[in-house]
Amino acid sequence: MADAARDASLGRADFVARHGLWDDAQREAAAQVVAAVAERGLEVVRLSFADQHGLLRGKSVTARDLPLALRNGCAVTTTLLAKDTSHRTVYPVFTPGGGFGLEEMSGAGDVILVPDPTTFRVLPWAPATGWMLCDLYFPSGRPVPFSTRRIYRAVLDDLARAGWDYVAGLEVECYILRLEDPKLRPEQAGWPADPPAVSLLAHGYQYLTESRLDELEPVFALLRRTLEALGLPLRSLEVEFGPSQCEFTFDPQVGLEPADAMVLFRSAVKQVCRRHGYHATFMCRPALPNLFSSGWHLHQSLRDRRTGRNAFVPTAPGELLSPVGRHFVGGLLAHARAAAVFTTPTINGYKRYRPFSLAPDRATWGRDNKGAMIRVVGGPDDPGTHVENRVGEPAANPYLYMAAQIVAGLDGIQRALDPGPPTEEPYATRATPLPRSLMEAVAALREDTLFRKAFGDAVVDYLITLKEFEIARFLGEVTDWEHREYFEVF
Repeated sequence: MADAARDASLGRADFVARHGLWDDAQREAAAQVVAAVAERGLEVVRLSFADQHGLLRGKSVTARDLPLALRNGCAVTTTLLAKDTSHRTVYPVFTPGGGFGLEEMSGAGDVILVPDPTTFRVLPWAPATGWMLCDLYFPSGRPVPFSTRRIYRAVLDDLARAGWDYVAGLEVECYILRLEDPKLRPEQAGWPADPPAVSLLAHGYQYLTESRLDELEPVFALLRRTLEALGLPLRSLEVEFGPSQCEFTFDPQVGLEPADAMVLFRSAVKQVCRRHGYHATFMCRPALPNLFSSGWHLHQSLRDRRTGRNAFVPTAPGELLSPVGRHFVGGLLAHARAAAVFTTPTINGYKRYRPFSLAPDRATWGRDNKGAMIRVVGGPDDPGTHVENRVGEPAANPYLYMAAQIVAGLDGIQRALDPGPPTEEPYATRATPLPRSLMEAVAALREDTLFRKAFGDAVVDYLITLKEFEIARFLGEVTDWEHREYFEVF
């Protein structure tokens, strides 16, 4: 009774129902969640949302308070949306509009986490703990425009109106290392903190060798069982080229599912590894000797909503893709430079764009060519025909990465953009070069009108502001490179 009175005093009594925030499937799932929590004896449920960087943030509510949180959501501060990757607050939140130009963002007030009950999981590594993804709303019931899951959902709706569903499969590389020193002394708790000291689990340069696989099997078994218990569609675990570098692949999923799976996968891997004395990193190119870059290859196609068939399968002799598929690729290539902010959102990620490195350095496409940005997999009569974008880094926000792919590809379809002939020499063409830095990518996004039209000026300016703050901090630091370059010679 006291809880109900408290929420009523905040104007949030039956917040979800009053604003019509759930569909029938979510309402049914909410009842099942409450029953499952009681049956399994769970003590807490984590309510998480993916922030602007794709990192999970949120709160844990007790099992007793879960029904209340399902009805009314859970309040968190708006400042979580104002932070860069160091967790520094970028925007002047204690000014009118909070720097966002929105009254609701003033004064570090609250937004409401509204759970999506269809995402409920029991976390295998955390005793008596459940988990749900949430969407963000202002206390008025209005969706928060900077919620990246909302941005992606809106793009999926646009794609559905055009007659297609988005199908995506994940192929993600990362490093799993032994944690030697977590660097937890007070003087090491900077902003950001000192990175942990680590050692290798295995040597590298023996790609896909079974002996290296066996050396990593203890941690692979741990992660495999965890991911399967979460219901994630894990397909394979592989030893990559670098020392202690791994690759995970997942079966294709539709719509929101692959993006939701990516945020849960990354978070689960990091948490499980930490609990067992490992450090997992999805940083693209760690500054450690002999470590290579990691990528996130996104396999994607469109499914015709009317027929249920793959819209990329070619029917004409000699074609790699259907006209829809070719135009989709044309859009990806045309907007590759501006989309780099979404596919490769960190300063570090641009260290990966190097020629002859199994990573792209220009906007090209080709048939089963792993040097091209877009690799076509499949062909005539192959129902699994799709394109693989090899440009992304594993630290990317999956909602923005996938939303940008759809927006660019749909523009290509609507304007019948021709990608030109496929390349056989991806590092020896005159194709448009990819940005060489985050600074260059931000400049390209600023000039590209498509993403402003699709996401809105406020969202694009918001993301650019966050990235420019990050860039300014980077440019203000004195690096080891500068010290080695100038300290003695001058």
